[in-house]
Amino acid sequence: MFFIGILNLFAKEIHLTRKMTIFIKKFNMHQTFDITVTSRKVLSNFLEKNTLEQLNKIPEGFNNNIIWNIAHIIVVQQMLAYKLSGLPMVISDEMVEKYKRGTKPTQDITQSERDEIQALLLETINQTIADFENKKFQNFQEFTSLSGYTMKNIEDALSFNYYHEALHTGVIMSLMKLV
Repeated sequence: MFFIGILNLFAKEIHLTRKMTIFIKKFNMHQTFDITVTSRKVLSNFLEKNTLEQLNKIPEGFNNNIIWNIAHIIVVQQMLAYKLSGLPMVISDEMVEKYKRGTKPTQDITQSERDEIQALLLETINQTIADFENKKFQNFQEFTSLSGYTMKNIEDALSFNYYHEALHTGVIMSLMKLV
């Protein structure tokens, strides 16, 4: 009887631990999404407060501009979440080709392109949040970034994404001083 009581207590402990793990995981993802939404609002503000000329300017010593960095952030987030999960991305293949890693601006963007990028800043992350909550990211393909961080699941990818966004936000802040 004593042994059965210990086993029942242990089983309750495991059950509580699993519930706590699920709670912590949900809390962490809520934080991840909050940080990403905040980041996207800051980026949207850069788009609002700068002219097309400023957004398109490539200062000496740089190989890209403010608008390229913002569009690149959108593209990478979509590739990390959707492409690595085998799902269709919210953005076009043309946008991916124009702003993926290894590209640089080849022409100035227009006002309509700027407006599309600004709309996609929040649309893409809001869709990602909805798709995450609906458990659409089930078939994630493990991926190791150039910095050596291995993403094993969607949670890893979304957490890595806000690190990536912060890096490019830093670049944008440097560019802002030169435009």
